[in-house]
Amino acid sequence: MAMDGSTDPLAMVQRLLDATNAHDIDSLVSCFSDDYVNETPVHPARGFHGTEQVRRNWTQLFDGIPNLRASLLARATNGDTAWTEWEISGVRRDGAVHIMRGVIVFGVTHGKAQWAKFYLEQVDQSGGDVNDAVARASGPRPPSSAAR
Repeated sequence: MAMDGSTDPLAMVQRLLDATNAHDIDSLVSCFSDDYVNETPVHPARGFHGTEQVRRNWTQLFDGIPNLRASLLARATNGDTAWTEWEISGVRRDGAVHIMRGVIVFGVTHGKAQWAKFYLEQVDQSGGDVNDAVARASGPRPPSSAAR
């Protein structure tokens, strides 16, 4: 059970949000079970197990983005699963703007995140519209029949 006695998945999400915005690494890590599993389906090699990696990740983020702030844009539950939409922003020490947005789905057991599917990504501010994105995704176009 969580320190506040709650097993509600959204209570864990709120604790995580509060700890993130307070830059309280110990409170943040306490939101995760010792055998936590993070799956990053879009980038499978980025998945990991355990709270030590959670601590390393967030210590580096707090150090590199001193004014880091998280916002919870949406949340919903289905049993022990919390579906959450996040925006995490700030300015890095080198002056670059940092913005991440996306969804994290948490499996919560005894008030702690047991697992997550992590779909949070850096916001691409480089330009290009939907047509450019679809063209990149679909690959080179075959020569038209008129060119034959």
